[in-house]
Amino acid sequence: MAERRSVTLRDVAEAAGVSISTVSRILDDRTPNSRSATADRVRQTADSLGYRRNAAASGLRRGATGTIGVLVPRLSDTVMALMFEAIERVARSRGYFAVVATAGDEPDDERRATETLLDRGVDAVVLATARLDDKLPASLRERGIPHVLVLRTDGVSPSSLGDDEMGGYLAVRHLVDLGHREIAVVTGPDFTSSARSRLAGARRAVAEAGLELDPRRVVSGGYGVDDGVVAGAYLFGQTSPPTAIFAANDNIALGVITAANSVGLTIGADVSIVGYNDIPLASRLSVPLTSVRVPFDQIAATAFDLLHEPSSGNAAVRLAFPSLVPRASTTRVR
Repeated sequence: MAERRSVTLRDVAEAAGVSISTVSRILDDRTPNSRSATADRVRQTADSLGYRRNAAASGLRRGATGTIGVLVPRLSDTVMALMFEAIERVARSRGYFAVVATAGDEPDDERRATETLLDRGVDAVVLATARLDDKLPASLRERGIPHVLVLRTDGVSPSSLGDDEMGGYLAVRHLVDLGHREIAVVTGPDFTSSARSRLAGARRAVAEAGLELDPRRVVSGGYGVDDGVVAGAYLFGQTSPPTAIFAANDNIALGVITAANSVGLTIGADVSIVGYNDIPLASRLSVPLTSVRVPFDQIAATAFDLLHEPSSGNAAVRLAFPSLVPRASTTRVR
């Protein structure tokens, strides 16, 4: 005979027509016993469904497990791997254990992965997924589940990230200071706050120098190496190609470098390239890549601080200051 599935808080909430957080609060024996009509309905529903409080699970929701769930699109992305490692280091230093789940780029997969983490009793969720149109943070807010966004913000949930607008500014200001006037920008996906902010910073640096970004030299795509190859081929195929390119992450920069090499251009001599994130490979290329360094450990530490701050009803956004690391991939215009 198949084992009967345990009745969960979600089952009670759906049957009673209330939120999971409401059920949890009413059935929590640590809180005063409410006699409201809603409370009575929830208790009656729980009894009729045969719900039994799981003491261990209750302990997890009170933060007794010391386990933090981290959601990333994929760990094959170096930046996501670096971010998780930083979170894991901070978690360990503060007596927590971090577990990771991957979700790809689809909202439904992200939701399922998050529910899997919650079903395992994590105390809080750290979201390193990127979509601005993502509904998951709103769902977590409505359910009262502690969470924080890292490397991006939706403007509502607590967020810890680098100052992407400043990073984009530093990258392009560096190229302007080297005498470049024909500058291109290869951004990430438009549905990410990081791509939008880095482009805004690039535009500010160009405008500050009395220049303009030619719309034909602003290319939007994904954050992968192949996206950089496609963007580079497009830019170097123009009648008057740019002398400098700011790539919104190092993977894009690697793709642009590949495209430049394929048409016989020498990095640092014929074209200057700036990346973003300063992944370990950046300094080890045959022509080391100038890149904007992101302080992952600081972002991770701030994320943990935000998880323990009482909510004020307003978004708490903490920005870590990036820094530019000049290398041989960028040189002065001859």
